[in-house]
Amino acid sequence: MVLTTIVGEAFLCPNAPFTGSAEFKKPGGTYMNMNLTKKILAAHLAKPSDMVPGEEIFLKVDQTLTHDINAVMTYLAFEAIGLDRTQVETSVSYLDHNLLYLDNKTPDDHIYLQSVAKRYGVYVSRPGNGICHAVQVARFGAPGKLSMGGDSHTPHGGAIGMLCIGVGGMDVATAMTGVPMRLKMPQVIKVNLTGHLKPGCNAKEVILEMLRRVGIKGGLGKVFEYVGPGAATLTVNERATISNMGAEMGATTSIFPADEQVRKFLKAQKRETDFVELTADEGCSYDGEMELNLSELVPLCACPHQPDNVIPLKDVEKKKVQQVFIGSCTNASYSDIAKAALVFQGRHVHEDVSCTCGISSKQIYLQLMKDGYLEMLMNAGVRLLELACGPCCAIGQSPATKGVAVRTSNRNFKGRAGNPTAEIYLVNPESAAATAIMGTFTTAEEILGEEIVKLADIQEPDEYPVDDSMIVRPLPPEEAREVEVVRGPNIKPLPVPDAPEQHLKVQISLKTVDNITTDDITPASAEFSSMRSNIPLMSQYCYHRYDPTFAERARQMGQSIIIGGENYGQGSSREHAAINPMYLGVKAVIAKSIARIHKGNLLNHGIIPMIFADPADYDRVELEDTLEIHNLLDQMQTREVEITDVTKGFNFKAQLELSDSELEVISCGGQLRYLKRQLEEMGR
Repeated sequence: MVLTTIVGEAFLCPNAPFTGSAEFKKPGGTYMNMNLTKKILAAHLAKPSDMVPGEEIFLKVDQTLTHDINAVMTYLAFEAIGLDRTQVETSVSYLDHNLLYLDNKTPDDHIYLQSVAKRYGVYVSRPGNGICHAVQVARFGAPGKLSMGGDSHTPHGGAIGMLCIGVGGMDVATAMTGVPMRLKMPQVIKVNLTGHLKPGCNAKEVILEMLRRVGIKGGLGKVFEYVGPGAATLTVNERATISNMGAEMGATTSIFPADEQVRKFLKAQKRETDFVELTADEGCSYDGEMELNLSELVPLCACPHQPDNVIPLKDVEKKKVQQVFIGSCTNASYSDIAKAALVFQGRHVHEDVSCTCGISSKQIYLQLMKDGYLEMLMNAGVRLLELACGPCCAIGQSPATKGVAVRTSNRNFKGRAGNPTAEIYLVNPESAAATAIMGTFTTAEEILGEEIVKLADIQEPDEYPVDDSMIVRPLPPEEAREVEVVRGPNIKPLPVPDAPEQHLKVQISLKTVDNITTDDITPASAEFSSMRSNIPLMSQYCYHRYDPTFAERARQMGQSIIIGGENYGQGSSREHAAINPMYLGVKAVIAKSIARIHKGNLLNHGIIPMIFADPADYDRVELEDTLEIHNLLDQMQTREVEITDVTKGFNFKAQLELSDSELEVISCGGQLRYLKRQLEEMGR
């Protein structure tokens, strides 16, 4: 156990130290000369494995995290499982995304989440304490730990040498049972960083450059492990920007070594005893390598409507900008906000620009206030928002009609900010401040000139203000059992799908294009987010912005299939993008490719994920065609299914890229049924 401070009293944070070493024993041999990713995976293996990329491994999880707009489904599932208490070292529930209480729905959700956490031994980070990823790393994270979180940006924790993986809410509920989690062994890609970031450049440039090179699908099935002399120059908060936004490459996760930078960070958090040095072994192997010279980077910008549409900021068309948002989990650290404030010092936000700032945690807010940076922002006309995700996921600060918005957040999908007609550009905080001043795309150097060098003087604090009074500790088990879980009228039961049947004859209820996002499937906003605990209500808005006729058409069909293009379901981990179609009767998705987290969510909620054996067949099928599959259950065992387009009169094949355990899950009718069967077999 580790003791930290909670307003004068001891606060137990249950981190056992990482016990992995450079050599890990396995049956019949020893793991040696390992990269950092494999070290942590080897230390958490629940079953022996040679850890061959693409093969399934099973892992013991140390920590889980959830956030409010996805978590209700997670805890409803955990309640349905029937265990008395979370079975991992640390589970934390964050109330940090939707703090705009438009009506009763969100406050009811928060009351439910706090009561269910007390009942099952889960920490709660209350509204106002900060964004989940920043708080998790600062107050709970530790090198060598394995974390699974119900948010795609969970890899943020890779900044301190943790292996942190974003998953769907049902996967978090499964992890909380202590049952080993399945994962396809990723390739580990070495990213050798050299040089130093120049003033006016930010860690945002590193990840934008990675996205420019790799693309939004290039990280699928990969972990990016950052090493080298350039990595050693980056602070934990700079590393967090890179790890966090690695999700936009489709990566399983990203990770940095636990080195002197991590020790310094944990010491500043009064948690130095949690530090353990953890690096790759000298001479270890990787599945691929990349080189990136930090000194060569210039301010970059991701242009609409994908985060890999990256060009130098100086080359962006000088459009008139209506809105600037500085913040989000990706770029709202102390140094991020302080550097933006220095750009604003003595200057003012352009009269045609609305500029807001969302700081990532209470402790960072307090330190910025103490050091005078918040005064600089306010004097410049910047509006300070709640300590929450907010605008990043369209909860407040939606752009104007056909507006141009510049943000330091992580995604710029069409509609991500709440307005499908808007154009979203992603830049670093220094560039965002300069743009807010000029009213068009501008770099910090254009504003500061030779004074740009003073940005290099900004350092993270040697000591953060530590006050964990906004974190509610779990009750002892005997007290927890007496807690009544409070459910408001908007909280409806978790829908559980039926197992698939041998014969399926259904129509195509939707045909989508490439790169459909979970924002397209389940739209973001304060209003829509407040509906997520009520699937009968939320399902009415499934694909609302992409095709507003879908929900009613699917309902009338009763059962149906969705056709997808490349990278179907990219983006956020929100499992509602699977639950809502399932509730509307969707039995399968046939796509050219499916994003990792969304594929898992489809499986968990009983929708069969299929891949066109011949991508050209995508062009042959059309909306409302009738598809028929005979002997579906038998064909699924072969991992290839023959499908007849009854309307067009031709046959085509689809593949099931599923492991044996994944096939069992879908054959059972989803993860909840499968998990209950597992626990029964284990006698729990």
